[in-house]
Amino acid sequence: MHALKFDWNPVTGLDIVGNFKLHFYSLMWVIAFILGWHIMKRIFTKEKVSLDYLDPLFIYTVLATMLGARLGHVLFYQSELISEDFFSIFLPFKFKGGFEFTGFQGLASHGAAIGIIIGMYLYRRKYKYKSVLWILDRIVIPVASGAVFIRIGNFINSEIIGKITDSNFGVRFIQDQYYKSEIVQRTGIKDVQKAYNAVTDAPQFQNLLEAVPYRHPSQLYESFCYIFVFLILWYFYSKTPKRDQTGFLFGLFLVLLWTVRFFIEFTKEPQNIERGDWVLNTGQWLSIPFVLIGFYFMFVFKPKTAVK
Repeated sequence: MHALKFDWNPVTGLDIVGNFKLHFYSLMWVIAFILGWHIMKRIFTKEKVSLDYLDPLFIYTVLATMLGARLGHVLFYQSELISEDFFSIFLPFKFKGGFEFTGFQGLASHGAAIGIIIGMYLYRRKYKYKSVLWILDRIVIPVASGAVFIRIGNFINSEIIGKITDSNFGVRFIQDQYYKSEIVQRTGIKDVQKAYNAVTDAPQFQNLLEAVPYRHPSQLYESFCYIFVFLILWYFYSKTPKRDQTGFLFGLFLVLLWTVRFFIEFTKEPQNIERGDWVLNTGQWLSIPFVLIGFYFMFVFKPKTAVK
């Protein structure tokens, strides 16, 4: 292992009972939501908003994020699940090819963004202490912090991998290269994790290791960039009068986050079957409208004022 290249072959979770496994990816989501709750608590306290509204906001945000992310993934990237394994869309299990606990996998950030916007609208209809845009201007701050951990979770899972670097720079994702059944067959080791470990540790399987290409750690690129998205949003919220410009922080979030996503996509492998004549991939096409909407809220949008 060198500073600019290494092999990635982690334990992705802890086996609890039977087929139940605590996935570290799911744990990253838990950390993201807990940290988000504390950030919003600080914002509510700073602006003297009753904390009675905080827990309902948390529940709406969790449900909207998870449902939106899951449905977004299915619609944008894996629509075949609708006919092939319908209940796996909403449950943390797969049923096709045998029952298995998978955790909540296959979550799309574009769907999560749409889900959060809809969720905040529904939340505002019940709790009318502030406007929808006031809520969105603030909820995007913990959302940005949460995005950091979600991409770390993707890296742990060896998913949303980067393109081949054609050099010794990058990461060799062992578990992405070889499926579970394949690695067991190739090594003759029945324990899947031990079979994966043998690829990196046992000299007799050196040929399997050398067949794994070095790839961009795109998940880590993205996670690192989201740290700055969060810091920029927090700066504008806490240090400038822009927090009082309705829609500005929401727009800034859309511009920053989806611009990052747009450019990082150049280093990623396509997540579904892309048309060969497309200059951009699905993730990039989906990001462009969010960026344009963000610019609108930053520089064009004017809130309606009540007629006295």
